[in-house]
Amino acid sequence: MNIIVLNGSPKGDVSVTMQYVHYIQKKFPQHGLKIINISQAINKIEKDQSAFDGIVREIQESDGVLWAFPLYVFAVASQYKRFIELIFERNAAAAFKGKYAAAIATSVKVSDHTAINYINAICDDLGMKYVDSFSPHMDDLQNEDVRNNLLKFAQNFFDTITEKQHTLKTYRPISWQPIRYQYQTSFEKLDTAAKKIIVVTDSLESQNLSEMIRAFRNSFEQDIELVNLQDIDIKGGCLGCIRCGYNYECAYTGKDGFIDFYNDKILASDVIILAGTIKDRYLSSLWKRYFDRSFYKTHTPVLAGKQVGFLVSGPLGQIPNLRQIMESYFQYQYANLVGFATDEFKNSQEIDDEIYALAGRLIQLSKQEFKKPKTSLGVGLWKVLRDEIYGDLRFPFVADYRAYEKLHVFDDFPQDNLKENEHNEAMMNLIRDERVRHDIYHNQLKNNMILELKKIVDDPNL
Repeated sequence: MNIIVLNGSPKGDVSVTMQYVHYIQKKFPQHGLKIINISQAINKIEKDQSAFDGIVREIQESDGVLWAFPLYVFAVASQYKRFIELIFERNAAAAFKGKYAAAIATSVKVSDHTAINYINAICDDLGMKYVDSFSPHMDDLQNEDVRNNLLKFAQNFFDTITEKQHTLKTYRPISWQPIRYQYQTSFEKLDTAAKKIIVVTDSLESQNLSEMIRAFRNSFEQDIELVNLQDIDIKGGCLGCIRCGYNYECAYTGKDGFIDFYNDKILASDVIILAGTIKDRYLSSLWKRYFDRSFYKTHTPVLAGKQVGFLVSGPLGQIPNLRQIMESYFQYQYANLVGFATDEFKNSQEIDDEIYALAGRLIQLSKQEFKKPKTSLGVGLWKVLRDEIYGDLRFPFVADYRAYEKLHVFDDFPQDNLKENEHNEAMMNLIRDERVRHDIYHNQLKNNMILELKKIVDDPNL
């Protein structure tokens, strides 16, 4: 059997993800798994049409495709994303149609599901027969149970192809017929209240997006700074080298303009507006490069306290996974995601209203220094990061460890609250008695759960 492995790691062969692929190769020598280093070679693939065409031919002649990639900021690496864009831009989708597909994604288990969802949706859009995914922790190959399950995953993939089994579609095709938006409403101008606001976009070529940006900027009395990512010298995507782990020093330091832009513009702003157009169930690969390159600050929440809004041209309402990616990202960053304004409306007036409302809320919440409590998205990923940085990732992510100490991230970990532990131990002993257990669970728990909170509510001084 001939399987093409599309390697999404910028590190090429020196990749954690590829070790899982190599283990499959080792255990299934009867099948040919040909690895193509997509992300590492993206510049050549994009500039050399023959290189791209060669990959397409390999896929046409294959029995199946294995998408294998590490997690990069809640999705795939920008280089991999660019390859997916090229498939659609160069009308190469026919080579993928009908091919069986599966995915392996390695990570430290921080929102790996959103990356898997993205690839699954891309496979469905390409008309592929998506079988399953396997998403281990990056170190799980050392675990015998995981190795056994990896082989079962691979066997299932091979059997599905051999037996020509039917596969399930998870994502419906996107239906999108946008109106031509024209900013037209004159609202009462808002005062920025001395808040530094920046609008960042990846393009001014889209008529709808350009008009949305104009509407937002015209909502204010003062001039609002606009930065186009295309005007910034960004040499390439994140390399995955983790050189930033010790003190946030990126491999690109002094070699391009991204870090100065991020430090001087993004980190210096109170309100950040990100403006982009939907492109194959995400924003553009340039926007993905922006998020990936911001990882030079590693896992440290450097956007804490900032208010963030999105201007999105495209069917965001049909792509809940993208919305969840952004919600997760800004909860992870300790920032407050105020909302999204899109052009998914019947007329320009409705879009005007959405944009003006977003502008007003951003200023209002910035003045209040408001931040929403984290949902399970933020709480869950921070518990994972806390555990990882305290443990296995303390080295090489030394900068994160130092930052987490200052931010008191480790204050509740390990669970060493002596008073709470003694209370729990005492209660565990008490409820061994059936009568006591019945009284506590039937008569006391509900009132006891609100006891300390009610004291605050009833306290006239609080």
